[in-house]
Formats: sequence, structure tokens, C-alpha cells
Amino acid sequence: MNVLVINCGSSSLKYQLINSDSEEVLAKGLCERIGIDGRLVYQKEGCEKEITESPMPTHKEAIQMVLDALVNEKTGAVKTLAEIDAVGHRVVHGGEKFASSIVLTEDVLKQIEECNDLAPLHNPANLIGNRACQDLMPNVPMVGVFDTAFHQTMPRKAFLYGLPYEYYEKYKVRRYGFHGTSHSFVSKRTAEFLGLDYNKSKIIVAHLGNGASISAVLDGKCVDTSMGLTPLEGLVMGTRSGDIDPAIMEFIAKKENLDIEGVMNVLNKKSGVEGLSGVSSDFRDLEAAYHEGNERAIAACEVFAYRVAKYIGSYVAAMNGVDAIAFTAGIGENTSFIREKILSYFGYLGITMDAEANKKRGEDCIISTPDSKVTVCVIPTNEELAICRETVALVK
Repeated sequence: MNVLVINCGSSSLKYQLINSDSEEVLAKGLCERIGIDGRLVYQKEGCEKEITESPMPTHKEAIQMVLDALVNEKTGAVKTLAEIDAVGHRVVHGGEKFASSIVLTEDVLKQIEECNDLAPLHNPANLIGNRACQDLMPNVPMVGVFDTAFHQTMPRKAFLYGLPYEYYEKYKVRRYGFHGTSHSFVSKRTAEFLGLDYNKSKIIVAHLGNGASISAVLDGKCVDTSMGLTPLEGLVMGTRSGDIDPAIMEFIAKKENLDIEGVMNVLNKKSGVEGLSGVSSDFRDLEAAYHEGNERAIAACEVFAYRVAKYIGSYVAAMNGVDAIAFTAGIGENTSFIREKILSYFGYLGITMDAEANKKRGEDCIISTPDSKVTVCVIPTNEELAICRETVALVK
């Protein structure tokens, strides 16, 4: 089967066409500046990138351009659209309604729409992308794969907040967690890579990118995760604050004369390691500044690593032990000095880092020494492949 994986943002769209039998990426790319002026990046496997500047007033025009590129006579990955057997859509928020992926019917789309207020920036864009695909490919099955679904196995003690219970009953205010597709993929791959029984294991996944989250996976099920009602809670991230004293919001609002929207903008877009360092949210820039002796960059890196270590430690307690810790995503896969800083906190777990192995980037590898009591590894994530697999499982 050929599966088109679509990930729609508010003004962008990422895509991959994957042969599910070989799991080979046939073509990939993205559409940028949708609703502004429009830019398509397309790359067939083994070929150079092609860039096309063209108006994309809506996601429908963007998806049409993607489909046209896929069947282009010279560099198309398929001859006709009939060779695309299914479309897998990333959907950010499924609330409590969806604990697994699902074929997208009109009734399901309405239920997703009811979750829009939980992810106002993402869900509407996800829905627009789906409806555009339905219009252009009316007979092709569509599947929704939710960022929140993997975390729906959390027990009440993990997902309830210490707020009046009526807020949960009326508004479903609770911990949902995100990056679920990645956490699911990496936890399964970790068990496979290390020869563990996934259903009898204790795995902690550290998805460390510009957005970052950690999950505790006990016997194949997520029992806790660091992001909450929104992706703002948890770790210090690229531009997000992560956990803070809620009273800071009122304090800053009064000092800076900001309304709630202004404060939320600070917490989401001006905080994290970028706000701390004054350098960048990109760890490549931070690493350079760190080694140049920039004190704020050093502090930002230390804060980031410390928060990750605290969450990992708390999840060891939550599962009463741990078999493996897996680093993944941009920072987790590629930034060795941050991994080293995080692991320096775990001598009590009997973890010793293999300095040579830790130099590796972006490949499955074990970075703890053979005599370590807990195995630490790097497992590259592949959310597109995970979405493809979920789609095939539902439509084949």
C-alpha cells in the first residue's frame, strides 16, 4: 500500500508518501506560507529538492499542489492518484473521545471539532487538511492519528489536577499529554532494540526537541507524561516555560501591564531556553554559545538538563523502577553534551555513560556501559512511519 501522511499546521503542511510494505519514503516535502503567498518543497526519493513558489490561498490549494507534484510526469513518485491507497492525518487533540487511531467519518470529524477549544491553533488546521483531502480524493480512506491517544491509558491519579472537580466534569480540564505518536513508536522500538518484552517492561521516553516531553511507559501503557492540558506544561522547552508557579502570571501581568493573552504569549513564545539564554531556541546555537562561555547559555542548558533529570527521576518512582531510558527527537538524538548532563544525575540508578557511544548522532544505539543497571539508548523517532502503520492497520 502507498500511504500519504499529512500533518497540517495553521499556515504549513508537511507530507510523506510511504510504501507501507517496504516502509520506504517515496517522496516528501512541505508547503509553507499557506494563506500568504505559498511555497511548495517537494523531493522524490533519490532526487534533488524542487521548490515552487505559487499562491496557496487555503490548504485545499496546497494539497492540490502536493498531489500534482506526486503525479508529475518527470519526478512524480506515482503515475496516478489511484496508486495512493490511504491518507493518514496527524490530529493534535482527541480529548477523552479518542484513545486510538480511527477512520475519519463525518461523525468522527464532528467529534474532533468538539475538541477544538482544547487545541485552537492545531485542530482546526488538522480538520481543514482532512476536508481538503476528502474533496480532492473522495474515494480514498482517511485515518486520524492523535497526539493525545497514547496517553489515554494514564490513571486518574496521573491526569487529574488539584482543581475543583467540576472543572474536569464541565470542561474536561485534565492532563492529556502530547507527542503520543512519537512516545508510542519509540517505546515499542526501544523494547524491540533491547530485546525486552514490551508488555512486561518499564521504559521512560525523553522526546527532546523544540517542544519536549517525557513519558513513563509501564507494561506497554503510558502511565504518566509531562505535558498537560496543553503542550505548555512540563519541561523547559525551546520557547515555552514549562512548569511555573501559576501566580507568576498575575505578577508579570501587573508589572508589565499585560492581559492574559499577552502573558500566554510570553510563556509560549518568549520563554524556555531562548528566553533564559537570550541566544536562541536552537540547541546548535546554544551549544556553541555554551562552549564559548556565555553564562546565560550555560544557565539555560543546565536548567533544561536539570528539569529533564527531575522528570525522569519522578517517573522511576511512578513505575517503581525502570528498565530502559530512551532519548529521541532533535535534541535527544543529536545533542550529546545535553545527554551527558542529564545522565550525570543518575549515578544512584547505577547508570554509567559510555562516552564514546554518546558521540553518536541520530541512530539506534546504547550509550550506557554494559555494567549499568539501567540501559540508556538513543532511538530516532519516526512519527510519519508510525502514522503510516496506524493507517494501514485500520484500512488494509
